[in-house]
Amino acid sequence: MTKTRKVVLAYSGGLDTSVILKWLQDTYQCEVVTFTADIGQGEELDHVRPKAQQFGVKEIFIDDLREEFARDFVFPMFRANAIYEGEYLLGTSIARPLIAKRLVEIAKLTGADTISHGATGKGNDQVRFELGAYALWPEIKVIAPWREWDLNSREKLLAYAAEHNIPVAKKKGGGSPYSMDANSLHISYEGGGLEDPWWCPPDDIWRWTKNPEDAPNEPELVTIEYAKGDPVAVNGEKLSPHGVLAKLNELGGKHGIGRLDIVENRYVGIKSRGCYETPGGTIMLKAHRAIESLTLDREQVHLKDELMPRYAKLIYNGYWFSPERRALQALIDATQQHANGEVRLKLYKGSVYNAGRRSKDTLFDATLSTFEDDRGAYNQKDAEGFIRLNALRLRTGAKRDQRS
Repeated sequence: MTKTRKVVLAYSGGLDTSVILKWLQDTYQCEVVTFTADIGQGEELDHVRPKAQQFGVKEIFIDDLREEFARDFVFPMFRANAIYEGEYLLGTSIARPLIAKRLVEIAKLTGADTISHGATGKGNDQVRFELGAYALWPEIKVIAPWREWDLNSREKLLAYAAEHNIPVAKKKGGGSPYSMDANSLHISYEGGGLEDPWWCPPDDIWRWTKNPEDAPNEPELVTIEYAKGDPVAVNGEKLSPHGVLAKLNELGGKHGIGRLDIVENRYVGIKSRGCYETPGGTIMLKAHRAIESLTLDREQVHLKDELMPRYAKLIYNGYWFSPERRALQALIDATQQHANGEVRLKLYKGSVYNAGRRSKDTLFDATLSTFEDDRGAYNQKDAEGFIRLNALRLRTGAKRDQRS
């Protein structure tokens, strides 16, 4: 076992990472630094510091990363309209590179040579954390306890906690039977009854969104202002990136928008069933595509749509800091220089509808698209030669087929 001097642990204060903290101290006889990220998960973090101090941790980092998360990770991803496997808005995936980045920064700041996390050996997060860390610090060492220890069940973790006097907070109302992960973009649910893909989850699983059946009976209009592909105001109110996301989450949740139940393909080769709530992100995706429909050239739109699945897969698989993702991002961002204007949407019973869009940088020309008199703006006879040229190969092929 390689000697470890000091390790930075991604620490939530929950059962898993509390056990990991003590396990690292005992197994590696090393100093542990804890890092807790506030990325909008909505949980109280007051318990984290005293709990870490109880086990002699001297360097404790509790960082508010909500604005950085929205500005530098969520917004660039939404410029690409990224969706994994046709449905998933990548809410968990996009948070991991930020956590990896901050783990490495704290390791350098505190003189640590190792980082550690609580991701299991079956999931995607271990890949995302570690690929991110290695991309930023090639020499960093990683300890992933779930790949080393034999504490492979909740019962064993609880027994270890009892043996070592690790306090385990009881969740209100007995807690949730699901494994949940939340940030300001989404909340996810896995495990429990969801491990049966045929099982329909009860309505009380959802935390952020109303049941669409119980949502308001009147639609609500919302206007989002865009500047270079990013939302900057909601209903005329200028907001920070996190502020935009929080406001749209509130509106979307009220109208039951953003629920998802999918079976996805993990990078490690396992199929996984999960439920997700992404109310603000669902609204943002619809709005961004609407502003692009006015302001992007046809081939820009089509090229982005062709590249998007590749871009989304890179994020899902943990390659945020890869050269290919950075290259794709540069191309995507170059298309957003004129993605300015306003989009009006109608929110109603779990759905988002376009209700208008306008931009000073629009490419939409009513004199060209009108069914009325275009006053010579477009010579319809020109289409005859255009069609005949494009039909040339089809006609040539058809004649060959007739001969044979």
